[in-house]
Amino acid sequence: MNTKDIVYIALFAAVTAVLGLFPPITLPVGVPVTAQSLGPMLAGAILGARRGGLAILLFVVLVAVGLPLLSGGRGGFGVFFGATGGFIIGWVVAAFVIGFLIEKFWHRLNVVTAAASIAIGGVIVDYAIGNIWVAAVVKISYWQATVGMAPFLIGDGIKVAIATIACLAVKRAYPLISRSR
Repeated sequence: MNTKDIVYIALFAAVTAVLGLFPPITLPVGVPVTAQSLGPMLAGAILGARRGGLAILLFVVLVAVGLPLLSGGRGGFGVFFGATGGFIIGWVVAAFVIGFLIEKFWHRLNVVTAAASIAIGGVIVDYAIGNIWVAAVVKISYWQATVGMAPFLIGDGIKVAIATIACLAVKRAYPLISRSR
């Protein structure tokens, strides 16, 4: 790992923290949607699997040691024991999976493959991990937890679109993922 890799990792950990500053948008059904889960999508899609996963791991470690970087100024190890803890931990895996898929499709990356890669990692993988956690903490079935997350799909679809546009723009202008990976 070189200095440039370390800078990119720190930069995307910071981007994820900054996304927590945006106030949540409350859907008509009363569900708040935050911009912060866009961070892992961008990190994986722009930096690739290793650097994207490490960027979000750095962010999660900073939250764990007490920095109030999560939406609403939350931080500390205790946040991982709440209902959303699984989603936060899942961001690391999501960023890695997104990066892995983007790298896999790099030579034929287009809107469809980029959006599918980001949706698989940023929505399906993160929800799979997060819903297990929600079910355990809230003491409901996995199915109930999954159905309860349905309103969040609206915001996540928008975030997938934003991350797809950013991924393709960076690939064209200043690709950070090399073709050899």
